[in-house]
Amino acid sequence: MGSSTKKQIKKTREPATAAAADALSDQFQLLRSITNSSAMDKTSIIVDATKYIEELKDKVERLSGEATTAQPPAASSSSSSSSSQNPQPMSEQVTVETLEQGYSINVLSDKNSPGLLVAVLEAFDELGLEVLDATVSCSDNFQLQAVGTGQMYW
Repeated sequence: MGSSTKKQIKKTREPATAAAADALSDQFQLLRSITNSSAMDKTSIIVDATKYIEELKDKVERLSGEATTAQPPAASSSSSSSSSQNPQPMSEQVTVETLEQGYSINVLSDKNSPGLLVAVLEAFDELGLEVLDATVSCSDNFQLQAVGTGQMYW
């Protein structure tokens, strides 16, 4: 009696475990496709995704720097005098999260600069990303939350 109960419990766990393994495998394949990774093992896919996130951070920092230097001379001189009176390090943060069928990207910066939104959206386009939904705040700071799909091209 007791052994048949154990076998029955064991059988009910197997389909759930298999479904979880399938779901995890699907998530890794999605991550692999989003990061354009040719790796097959899970560790290498995660390493490629980490490298890709770092590349996105570098690109956002570069674009932010370009947007800051592209300010008109009058605005640039007034902002440089105020920054010399109150020097504060600029904080930037980029997070990328894979979703079931796409990605979610959050870009935060303590300082907003003219053209930053356009630069970030152009970066997405260069990477082959299609933004399906986005929420943006460009007042004193810059915040972008975007959800999209696409194959990463780098």
